[in-house]
Amino acid sequence: MRDRLERIESIKAGSLGGIAAGSVNGVTIALDRLVLPLSKSLLCLGLEAAIAIFSGFLFGITYRYVIRTDRNHHLNAGAVLAFGLVRGLAQLDVSEFDLSQVWMDGLIVGKSVVMFAIARYTLDYALAASWVLPFTQQSQPASTTLNLDLTVAARKN
Repeated sequence: MRDRLERIESIKAGSLGGIAAGSVNGVTIALDRLVLPLSKSLLCLGLEAAIAIFSGFLFGITYRYVIRTDRNHHLNAGAVLAFGLVRGLAQLDVSEFDLSQVWMDGLIVGKSVVMFAIARYTLDYALAASWVLPFTQQSQPASTTLNLDLTVAARKN
C-alpha cells in the first residue's frame, strides 16, 4: 500500500513539474519568436516542448525524493542548479565556440535554470498546500506511516 501511495505522489509531483516546465518553455519560445525571428519548424518546436515537459516531469519526481521532509535551501537550490546546468549546457554547440556568443550561451543556460526554478517553486507550493505529499523514508516508524496513510484516506473522502 505504501509503495503504491509513494508512486502516486511521485507521478503527481512529476506531472506538476512537467506542466510548470512546459509552461515556462512555451513562454520562452514565444518571447524568442518576438525578439529573434526563428525559422524553426513546428515539428522542432513540438519536440522542444516535449523535451521540456519530460525534463520537468523527471525533475518533479527527483525533487520530491531529494528534498524528502528536509527544509535545506542549499539542497533545494542544488537540485535546481544541477538540472538547469545539465539541460542548458547540453544545448550548447561547442563545435563552433565563439567568445562573441558567450552571452547567448549564458542565456540558453539561464533559461534552463529559470525553468527548473519555477518548477521548484511550483512543487514547493504544492507540498506546502498538501497537494503533493513529501517522500517518507523507509526507516520511519510504522505509526508515522499509518498517520500518513490515514491522512491521505481522509483527504479522499
